[in-house]
Amino acid sequence: MSADIKKWFILDTLFVIVFGTLLHFVYDWSGNNDVVGIFGAINESTWEHLKLLFWPAFIFSIIEYIYIGKNFNNYVTAKCISLYLGVILIVVLFYTYTGIIGYNLLFLDIAIFIISVLISQYLGYKIINQNKDFGKSVNVISLIFIVVLAFAFIHFTFYPPEIPLFENPEK
Repeated sequence: MSADIKKWFILDTLFVIVFGTLLHFVYDWSGNNDVVGIFGAINESTWEHLKLLFWPAFIFSIIEYIYIGKNFNNYVTAKCISLYLGVILIVVLFYTYTGIIGYNLLFLDIAIFIISVLISQYLGYKIINQNKDFGKSVNVISLIFIVVLAFAFIHFTFYPPEIPLFENPEK
């Protein structure tokens, strides 16, 4: 079973990197379609770039659950931790390096996305591979946290707060 998990997580990681990259462009390609904007970046704010990791990882997690996830007691909790770690890493790494040098560089932004995907996916893989049973209540809480984050991405696409995380630097 460990080999199966490894194959799925490699596929998951590649899926998130490839489709996350495409999601950077789909909103423009769609002619600024609001439904597409839920999943793709509608501007250059840091928040919008978090969707590039979240949505592909979330969608692949659902597919993965159907095939192997239901065999593990800790699947939902592992995915919750992985999703949150990925978006938190992007925020922390981006604001750390831009705070130090005073501006952003495209190649570092891309590297941060890939590094965040790799680290978050690896941690999810390690947690699932342990198959530790956190209990049903922890899995339910984890699922609630995932749903809350999904709704936050939807809501803040249309109603972003006026704080730097949500501001489009291209304005």
